[in-house]
Amino acid sequence: MVTPVGCGVEKAWEALKSGKSGIATITGFDPTPFDSRIAGEIKDFTPPDFLDRKELRRLDKFVQYALVAAREAATDAGLDGVSFQAGRCGVIIGSGIGGLRIMEAEHKNLLAFGPGRISPFLIPMLIPDIAAGRVAMLFHFQGPNFATVSACASGAHALGIATRAIQYGEIDLAICGGSESCITPLGLGGFCSMKALSIRNEEPEKASRPFDRQRDGFVMAEGAGIFVLEELEHAIKRRTKKIYGEIIGYGASADAYHITAPDPEGIGMALAMEAAIADAGILPQEIEYINAHGTSTALNDVVETRAIKKIFGEKAWKIPVSSTKSMTGHMLGAAGAVELAVCCLAIRDQILPPTINYEEPDSECDLDYVPNKARPARVRTALSNSFGFGGHNATLIVKKME
Repeated sequence: MVTPVGCGVEKAWEALKSGKSGIATITGFDPTPFDSRIAGEIKDFTPPDFLDRKELRRLDKFVQYALVAAREAATDAGLDGVSFQAGRCGVIIGSGIGGLRIMEAEHKNLLAFGPGRISPFLIPMLIPDIAAGRVAMLFHFQGPNFATVSACASGAHALGIATRAIQYGEIDLAICGGSESCITPLGLGGFCSMKALSIRNEEPEKASRPFDRQRDGFVMAEGAGIFVLEELEHAIKRRTKKIYGEIIGYGASADAYHITAPDPEGIGMALAMEAAIADAGILPQEIEYINAHGTSTALNDVVETRAIKKIFGEKAWKIPVSSTKSMTGHMLGAAGAVELAVCCLAIRDQILPPTINYEEPDSECDLDYVPNKARPARVRTALSNSFGFGGHNATLIVKKME
């Protein structure tokens, strides 16, 4: 995990359990002209030591984040020094936007100096699939390799598709997840123009407040979440010592409603959850924790609450639902992967991360949002929601290995 609350799984998880916010005033450029001047930037990132300086200059930040997270995941999974059948190992990494930073920089070069000064590495640095390509090169995995691009559902879709590829017998192992780095003047300006961002600039750490009545928009963030997914028998044969959980359900749907706003009745969101539960072969009441998409926007939080009620009925009020975006901000294409990792860690440690900044209840958001403080809980099966502009919905369900 590479997140605004810490780089590395355990550091990020400790911060999330303690309710630490990673939101602050933007430092990467002067945010003064913008309505929203806050974000979840990566603060303690060390570029990959397995790449030299020359190579690093040819990698956008979202690729660097993916490489670092992939290396951590591979080491954690015990892949180092193990030989694999390369064609049976795939890489699927989503990104909602890709290399926006390099695109802006090279556009300035074009305007200032003409086309002759455009970097020959522009295209391979900005395309969203290059993170998956570079990770495959790092591990020499020659199986299916591509990116999922579905806005804020990108990372979740990557995990779902990788799971299916393993279930269908196409591959034995996948490195997959999501990565994003688009806190740039153009990225920030675009979201500001949509009036989608919080403008609580004087209190950055309190700006992301999912389900709270005083929420005023989401907070942009960056980072990466990468998993090693593996077919169980394959993992047992190589004597894997660490298994966080089993992905048992994946559901995807479309709102088919509006380019940015969710269907007000939450039909598409509910369809994704319903499909994931059916895929898992479980009853809705077996879900013991929901990591919500929970963006801190006026529409999303109300609609997701409605969708949860559609699926879980009276039990909806008994299921703990938290949004870790209250601490990380919205990591866009990386969010779904990081949030599924949170579900796995919640299951491992039997503790639910909080929704911080929950101070004033909203009558339309009336579920148990684990307000402000982590909570010990018995949790074996957790559900993670990811929804993106364009009406893209993805739901994943992970279960404790018995």
